[in-house]
Amino acid sequence: MTTLRDLVDQDPIDMHAVEAHLDSLSSEGRVAETRSLGRQRQARLFDAAAGHRAVSLDHFVAPSLPPMHEVVHHGRNTLPAFSSFAKVFARPEAPDRPVLWGYNRAGGFVETVVGPGYFVARPLDATDEVLVDYLEVPPARLEAWPEILPNSARLSAFVYNGTQDVLRGVSNHVAIGRAFKAGKPMSAWFILCREGT
Repeated sequence: MTTLRDLVDQDPIDMHAVEAHLDSLSSEGRVAETRSLGRQRQARLFDAAAGHRAVSLDHFVAPSLPPMHEVVHHGRNTLPAFSSFAKVFARPEAPDRPVLWGYNRAGGFVETVVGPGYFVARPLDATDEVLVDYLEVPPARLEAWPEILPNSARLSAFVYNGTQDVLRGVSNHVAIGRAFKAGKPMSAWFILCREGT
């Protein structure tokens, strides 16, 4: 049976085949397959996804959902440790611009020692991509979310501070991202899979 890794190993990557494969899987299957991609495959997929599928804030939180309703996107990053995580998004009440609020859910130990990595997500100017911006933190949070901290606090200063992520669309549920600092790409990628059908 063909897997996501098999499809990403093709040269060139057939993004339509990747999209069709991911859309055919159950939610659990999509999470498992996306989390199977390591650094090299994520880097290849990020490059191949350029211009493939427009992604907007609606991909991360459906417009039919009420404000301050969290949506979980399960992810894997290319860090050597604590690579499984989730980005959690919510649409604020009556925003003055198109934005989502969110943080990185990585478990109690990481969130306590490193920090929750709060961000504001917005459309990336003149592109079909989304920017996750750690230069800005939300002014409020859901009650169940951890305390909002600046990304200069704790070990966040070495992980999230000064960072921005560019997200590209892969399929109906999946996006691929790369981290940037001071406008320059870092050797850090991650893949996200929205929970549910």
